[in-house]
Amino acid sequence: MLNIEAKTKFKPEEVIEKAVDFFGPGGYGLEVKGRAACCLEMEGGGGGIDVNVKAAEKGKGSTVNIETREWENQVKEFLTKIK
Repeated sequence: MLNIEAKTKFKPEEVIEKAVDFFGPGGYGLEVKGRAACCLEMEGGGGGIDVNVKAAEKGKGSTVNIETREWENQVKEFLTKIK
């Protein structure tokens, strides 16, 4: 299990959309179990990811927190793509 946080230049809604594209059916094939403007839950491959995004207090961008089970390397790759 991994819990990791990063800052990104994207808005929360954009982060959620990018996560669905990256991890979902067109990417790693995880299934969306729950989705809102600030959060996303996906499962598959014996694990899953929980994404929580909060808009930056000052300026543009947001803070992303991802908790994962069995998808640690892919989560790290995703975070490098959205910085």
